[in-house]
Amino acid sequence: MVGTGAKSAGGNSALKRELEKKGVQYLLASYADLHGISKAKMVPVSHFEQMIGGSELFTGAALDGVPQDVSEEEVSAHPDASSCKILPWKPDVAWFASNLWTRGRPFEACSRTILGQVMGRAAKLGLEPKMGMEAEFFVLKDAPDGRFEPISTRTRLDKSAYDAARLLDNMHWMGELVAAMNAFGWDVYSLDHEDGIGQFEVDFTYFNMTTMADNYVFFRMMAHEIARKHGYFATFMPKPYPDRAGSGAHFNISMADIKSGRNLFFDAKDKRGCKLSKLGYQFIAGVLRHMPAICAVVAPTVNSYKRLILRGSQSGFTWAPVFVCYGNNNRTNTVRIPLAGGRVELRAPDSACNPYLGAAMVLAAGLEGIEKDLDPGEPHTENMYVKTDAQLKKMGVSYLPRSLGEALDAFEADPFSEKVFGPAMHKAWLGYKRNEWESHCYHVSDWETARYLKQF
Repeated sequence: MVGTGAKSAGGNSALKRELEKKGVQYLLASYADLHGISKAKMVPVSHFEQMIGGSELFTGAALDGVPQDVSEEEVSAHPDASSCKILPWKPDVAWFASNLWTRGRPFEACSRTILGQVMGRAAKLGLEPKMGMEAEFFVLKDAPDGRFEPISTRTRLDKSAYDAARLLDNMHWMGELVAAMNAFGWDVYSLDHEDGIGQFEVDFTYFNMTTMADNYVFFRMMAHEIARKHGYFATFMPKPYPDRAGSGAHFNISMADIKSGRNLFFDAKDKRGCKLSKLGYQFIAGVLRHMPAICAVVAPTVNSYKRLILRGSQSGFTWAPVFVCYGNNNRTNTVRIPLAGGRVELRAPDSACNPYLGAAMVLAAGLEGIEKDLDPGEPHTENMYVKTDAQLKKMGVSYLPRSLGEALDAFEADPFSEKVFGPAMHKAWLGYKRNEWESHCYHVSDWETARYLKQF
């Protein structure tokens, strides 16, 4: 179900023949918009060569946050042959992740290109970043009253995390999704019912960082389509239930030697006890240094900050990150070093993030930490959730942004953000997201009318 990955003319011809042999009739030249959602044009397989060469044009001004005027030359999708995937739910169509070009060169505000530029910086240091993403999402069904409800009708104890019965009730669609993932070689190794009723997590193998971003964009589309096929809907909204845990998309990052493939983040003799190398600690220090600005990109919606709270779940603590700090296998830190060591888990990203832009920000910050030989201090091994504000201040630990507005202020104030995004995307992102935040602020909610309408 995956293309050969060959990029030469001969390799592309072989890929075309392979697709035709498998019954593919149409091709999707796809790219990710500002939200990380797949946009595409469809091309008959007979026009494969033209599509690979960048034949498909798009008016950038018609898309959210794409900094183009309607009078400018269109952007064109340049597909990456190695990303080819035949759609499991529609096997006569193949999908390709693409970079956008305009005026004969890469478009500076393309999400995939922005990540590619940071990946190029890593390559110059002899590093190949690897990343896994923990996919959390809800699958629900529309209710007669116009609201939504879980698929499983079981009424059980309120603690729904790891509920085996509810998981089994959902295996008719989940099994299809897992089978499709494994057909791509994603090696699903764990799945469970999470804390929210109708919430699930699927864990699968890690990849080169760009490939992981491609796969996550495709995964979201695939989950939507398979759920829809069964009469349900998938949602990657970070926090659909106010009293339940939200959906994260934790970034698990390691760094391979570009020549040998050896994991350069692992050190069995680490004196801090986390089995992490000096390079790994440098990476963490860079990420912490820019964490408030990063938050605006990895937690990109108004709703994201309903997840990043200390309490609110039926399970007590939300298990979500709240502070700019790191630690060992301790989930009360925003940056965590899992028990086996050798990788860094950033817990702030949520399921609605654009994985290319989020990964670009995190990787660029980590590379800065490496290049400047930064150190994050000693890991926090204690329960950070129970610390008072006075204790946190003494420890030099600050809070993550409390709202999208605060995160955007941090993003705008940190010159690092524009260096990663480039001027055009930086301006477009801020403009779109500021408008989103202001629209939320001006909206009169049901909570407000219930509280104030008859109070005064």
